[in-house]
Amino acid sequence: MTVIELDVKVPPQEALNALATALPDERGFTYEQAYTILKNEEDLERPAAEDIVERLYMKGHLYEVEGKLRLTDYEAE
Repeated sequence: MTVIELDVKVPPQEALNALATALPDERGFTYEQAYTILKNEEDLERPAAEDIVERLYMKGHLYEVEGKLRLTDYEAE
């Protein structure tokens, strides 16, 4: 198995801010919506956006309910 390291230039905090700002009243959003927001707001291509979303999920900033992502209690800075 080959591990590919991505050179992600956007810190997870900036990505989290972008998601929180773009979806302030949403009860949930799809992975596709998250990737699109990160593309539009942070200029991240799909592999980098997937990596950031996974990191945010693993660190507890995002959680999944019925196939949709939600932000934990968070206010954009």
